[in-house]
Amino acid sequence: MASTSSSAPAAEVEERGRKRKRAEGPEPAAGADAPPSKWRTRREHEIYSSKLLEAIRLVRAGPSTAGAAGPPRGRAVREAADRALAVAARGRTHWSRAILASSRRRIQAVRRARLRAPASPSSRHGAATSASASTSATGEGASTPPLVRSARVLGRLVPGGRRLPFPTLLEETTDYIAALEMQVRAMTALAEALSAISATSSSSSGAGSSS
Repeated sequence: MASTSSSAPAAEVEERGRKRKRAEGPEPAAGADAPPSKWRTRREHEIYSSKLLEAIRLVRAGPSTAGAAGPPRGRAVREAADRALAVAARGRTHWSRAILASSRRRIQAVRRARLRAPASPSSRHGAATSASASTSATGEGASTPPLVRSARVLGRLVPGGRRLPFPTLLEETTDYIAALEMQVRAMTALAEALSAISATSSSSSGAGSSS
C-alpha cells in the first residue's frame, strides 16, 4: 500500500510536466534557422527612411559648412544617416548607444570650437600622423593569437565594440551589419527618387522654355 500511494503523486507530477510541455510547444531543434532580422522588415525600413529624410532636411536647412566649424556637407549627411540609424534602433544595442553618445560629444565639440579659433590644417595633420604612429607602435605583436587580433579589429569597426565580450561582440556585429544593409537600401531608394524628381523638373522646365 505504501509503494502504491507514493508512486501516485510521482505519476501525477510527470503527467503535469507533459501537459506543460505540450502547452509551451515543441522546443526548437539545434541548428534551426533564426528568425529574420528586424532590419529586414518593411516596417523598420519605413521608420528609418522617415528619420533619414528628416535628418537630411535638417542638414540642408542648417548653415553652410564653408568656413564654419562644422563638418563638410557630405560628412554631415553621412553622420546624419548614422544618427538616424541609431535612433531607429531605439538605443537597444551597444552600437546604437555608442553612435548617439559620439554624436552628442561631436555637437559639444563643435560648439566649443566656435568659441575659439579652429586648429590649422597642419596641426590637425600632425595630430593624425602622431595618432597613427602611436597606433602602429602599440600594435599587436606576432605572439597575439589570430582570433584575438580579429576580435580587436572587429571591435574597432563596430561602434562601442572595443570592450565587449566576444559573444556579445558577435551579436552586435550581426545586428550592425543588418542595419547597414537596410541603410544602403533606404539611401539607394532615396537617391533614385530624388534623381527621378530632378529629371522630371528638368524636363518640365525645358519644355516651358522652348514654348
